[in-house]
Amino acid sequence: MNSCKGGLGAEEPQLPLSKNVKGSFQGKYLKNFLSEDEELSLFKEVEPYMDKLHYEFDHWDDAIHGFRETERLKWNENNMKILKRVRKVAFPSGASQLSLVHVLDLAEKGFIKPHVDSVRFCGNTITGLSLLSDSVMRLVHEKKKEIIIDVLLRRRSLYIMNLLQLQEYALDHVATKEGDFYSKSEANEKIGL
Repeated sequence: MNSCKGGLGAEEPQLPLSKNVKGSFQGKYLKNFLSEDEELSLFKEVEPYMDKLHYEFDHWDDAIHGFRETERLKWNENNMKILKRVRKVAFPSGASQLSLVHVLDLAEKGFIKPHVDSVRFCGNTITGLSLLSDSVMRLVHEKKKEIIIDVLLRRRSLYIMNLLQLQEYALDHVATKEGDFYSKSEANEKIGL
């Protein structure tokens, strides 16, 4: 997801970073990319299936704790339009894209440990829609551990990051009380697509 023109939502030139950034990082961020109705539509489609799953506390690469996840190929017509809009905003025309949408539900106390995503499993770009609550994504430089970047992901926002740049960083989602944005966010259940 290299370019981000058009689409809905207020586009900000960069990701909303904490004030204590000791490094630089480029990404795209669209605040309020989803309307409340669109958020509800996506949630209502995934909720019945996700509710059947138990929260897990071990992951094949030990990266996620307190989570439920699935991948979806088929969506109802309204949600397909939303996801097409995401793809249009996130990917250049003709770029290869993964067909499945990864749905990740973090429990209130769930978290993602620092890890480097694989191009093999994620493609060249990571895009995320934040549903139900705000969260904080933390990027920690793999070689220079003092470089820590906290990114506030607002509810209904869309973020787009190039995975090649992310190869230098371990990515995690922290409980919002641990991030610089605690006064603005509360740790609740979070669903990301």
